[in-house]
Amino acid sequence: MKHILASLLIAASLQAAPLKVFILAGQSNMQGHAKVSTFEHIGMDPAMKPMLAAMTGADGKPRTCERVWISSIGCAGDETTEQTGKLTAGFGATKEKIGPEFTFGLYMQKFTDAPILIIKTAWGGKSLNTDFRPPSAGPYVFNEPQLSQFQKQGKDIATIKAEKKKETGVNYRLMIEHVKTVLRDLKRVVPDYNASQGYELAGFAWFQGWNDMVDSGTYPNRDKPGGYDAYSTVMAHFIRDVRKELGTPKLPFVIGVMGVGGPTSEYGPNEQRYKATHQHFRDAMAAPAELPEFKGNVTAIRTEKYWDRELKLARAKENEAKEKAKKLTKEQKLKPAEERALVEKMRAEFLTERERLVLEEGVSNAEFHYLGSAKILGGIGKGFAEAMAGLVKDGISK
Repeated sequence: MKHILASLLIAASLQAAPLKVFILAGQSNMQGHAKVSTFEHIGMDPAMKPMLAAMTGADGKPRTCERVWISSIGCAGDETTEQTGKLTAGFGATKEKIGPEFTFGLYMQKFTDAPILIIKTAWGGKSLNTDFRPPSAGPYVFNEPQLSQFQKQGKDIATIKAEKKKETGVNYRLMIEHVKTVLRDLKRVVPDYNASQGYELAGFAWFQGWNDMVDSGTYPNRDKPGGYDAYSTVMAHFIRDVRKELGTPKLPFVIGVMGVGGPTSEYGPNEQRYKATHQHFRDAMAAPAELPEFKGNVTAIRTEKYWDRELKLARAKENEAKEKAKKLTKEQKLKPAEERALVEKMRAEFLTERERLVLEEGVSNAEFHYLGSAKILGGIGKGFAEAMAGLVKDGISK
């Protein structure tokens, strides 16, 4: 009886409040490559146990949100296949993974009593300069160093320009089209939705950057101050165009600034060659939030603060062990089975039991995917929700 009464109360409250709609967009790190198997690692850090408790139920399995729904494209094997349902784990890059959407939804519902819909559009390997390029940024223009290089390589410049024109803005348009498709028929995704309750476009979170950061063609001076200014310019156009397309002039906007590797001030000897480039790019990503026109409704979140230092140091020691094993394998001309045994021997020598355990429990992907760590991506999603709540508290999304 109590369960039935609770269900009725929830249903009544959902019908009373306008549906809050949040859009999450970006590339592979917005898709999310953290396997559910890395959840246990979160509990190894006492300070993070509250987040683990929010992510899992009494049975230890991922929670399912009762008043947060999601429509996601870009994570089901092709660009347009849609996944829908109540938010839980499995809406990451594949069904056994999570991205920022999971903790974003879990924590966003703590900040509002309204029902929530997340519309997620994320595709791996996409750039802002081309794939997500917004209309007002104009066409992609090749710079002189690029054109010179094409000529040296004997490439057909006309064909390259035609291909670039065809690619430009494809994912921007897919994103906008999907958002509008979902908004036209909300009941399809949110079965309890009643048109009389209405909806509010409440916020947009952007998490992208890797493909632009490593693009030395588009950004030939990326290791110098101002080398990524073009990214900042296009990002500002992106915010303006999204707001115009969706008819929400002050739509709260959270920019997730790339933070792979953690703060550059903590980079080790092997990372120094990337330090300037990474920092310049991060600063360029964050820059639009400082524009006067975006004051109070755009914020940048430095995701470097969610990087796990313990995992990073353990990973560095593991790589050192592997490099030493590789060198000895070459010197001693070892067979594959012997090399594998040597790697395990080196790991045992280089790493403590704790370090081996955190690597086994906490890593499920490459470093550029935030190590596939639910602790890191969970922290990022929570951070996005907290930042969004700060922007919408004064009702500026209306």
